[in-house]
Amino acid sequence: MATKKKKTDYTEILIRQGIISPEQLAEARQMAEESGMKVPDALTRLGYATGEDVIRAVAEQHGCDYVNLSEVVIPPAVVELVPESVARENAVLPLAEGDGQLTVIVSDPLDFETIDKLRFILNRRIEIALAPRESILEAINRHYGQTVGESADSMLQEFTDTAIDFTETEDEAAAGEEEIDETSAPIVRLVQLMITEAVQLRASDIHIEPFEDRIRVRYRIDGILMERDSPPRRLLGALLSRVKILARLDIAERRRTQDGRIKVTIGEKELDLRVSVIPTNHGQSVVMRILDKDNIKVGLRELGFSEEDFRKFTGLIRRPNGIILVTGPTGSGKTTSLYAALNDLNTPDKKIITAEDPVEYYLPGVNQVEIRHDIGLDFARVIRAMLRQAPNVILVGEMRDLETAQMGIQASLTGHLVFSTLHTNDAPGAVTRLIDMGVPPYLVASSVVAIMAQRLIRVVCQKCKQPYTPSETLLETAGITPEMAADATFLRGRGCGNCQGSGFRGRLAIFELMIMSSKIRELTFNEVPTTQLRRAAVDEGMKTLYWDGIDKVLRGVTTLEEVCRVAKRSDDA
Repeated sequence: MATKKKKTDYTEILIRQGIISPEQLAEARQMAEESGMKVPDALTRLGYATGEDVIRAVAEQHGCDYVNLSEVVIPPAVVELVPESVARENAVLPLAEGDGQLTVIVSDPLDFETIDKLRFILNRRIEIALAPRESILEAINRHYGQTVGESADSMLQEFTDTAIDFTETEDEAAAGEEEIDETSAPIVRLVQLMITEAVQLRASDIHIEPFEDRIRVRYRIDGILMERDSPPRRLLGALLSRVKILARLDIAERRRTQDGRIKVTIGEKELDLRVSVIPTNHGQSVVMRILDKDNIKVGLRELGFSEEDFRKFTGLIRRPNGIILVTGPTGSGKTTSLYAALNDLNTPDKKIITAEDPVEYYLPGVNQVEIRHDIGLDFARVIRAMLRQAPNVILVGEMRDLETAQMGIQASLTGHLVFSTLHTNDAPGAVTRLIDMGVPPYLVASSVVAIMAQRLIRVVCQKCKQPYTPSETLLETAGITPEMAADATFLRGRGCGNCQGSGFRGRLAIFELMIMSSKIRELTFNEVPTTQLRRAAVDEGMKTLYWDGIDKVLRGVTTLEEVCRVAKRSDDA
């Protein structure tokens, strides 16, 4: 009973501070009970409190110090007191020493087993301070990386400062998949360090681009490309060979495009990297897309839905049949939204089959089929075979052509719920796109139940956010009235170590959810222009991408400039 009281204590602190409400706590407890996670994890997963908020409350409850690791500098002599293997295995970090005692940063004050283990291994008295687990892991990478003395930057500087040509390491790199350490070939270590650094910076992909006098390396972080130090041009051949060997591609092929896959383990994470190689006029350009399984564990709640859209969408995905389309450009989070919907529907009493090109993430309990055009296994053929498997829910990766669209429509009309994606700028445009592909308007009107367009916007950094007042001209241009501005909380990030100086950390989606009402079905049947469809949808309550973004600006989630970067104000909305 004492443990239960302690848990209640830190939640009472959060409620007293106004960070969470009793209703939000009840929802987090229910989620924790259903999914087997801890209540603090549920609170952060739902977005009701940050990891920092929770740990501060736990620290207050247990009378421990809270440590902000982005502001603390730990001397190397103290870091060396705890071996790196011990620090990584137990997610702990030494903070200070004195009088035969060592203060160690942990994330759970009740983990007595770890504290006893440290006392035994280090033969010292142990005092604890608290910090979020994610911050401790980042700090371990930072501090032990400095202790080792090697980083991607230091290796690049070493290559630049010396005249040694490392292209002979191609043969060494081809020798095998041996464990990488300080005895490995320099180019092998460099590629590993680049991938590790990109993962630590939360990058979604790595771009290696050759130019006449240099190689440009860029990481895409929260959707924006950020340039890193450039390796010397003479390293291009060795870099390409190492990446191709990891991806099991032909290192001798330089004229054709190539696609491959790399499996890597960074810390405790197992990651997939999708590799694309294309020839350019200055050599081959490589993009490695980092696929992190944690990204698809996001629930529908965390995608960024407003309360109204969340209610509508959760109702739609529980329909027995029909087509639900998700539209938007590449990289707008369509796959994540669809996987979140499938995770929500994935129960033992439902059979779910997907057809994807390629399968990016593997979902437990879902039958996933990879499209292989080289043997004639295309979307239409897979969907036709799927229907014989008696599924409840079908996901079609993309409706690319008339045959795929017709098969998807046939599946929906025979009692299946079908999810798919389409590349259009907005939700009403998807209707016009299907008709342009050759699908009869009456079939579009009768089979499609909803179309959701989405974009990703960056979220203001929680560590360095501060209030500001936009100019009247900017507010007027954005369509924000003085009444709306009076009740708004405008925030922006000033830039800190937590967000690499950008003022943003993480992303959310903005949505445009068009439900096919009887009025819109009639307009679809009559093949009216997209503008007329959009006007009718707005009249029936559809919130456009732009205005969903403005709602998030008024709540201090993002900035006006960020919304205007991905969505535009429409005159007919």
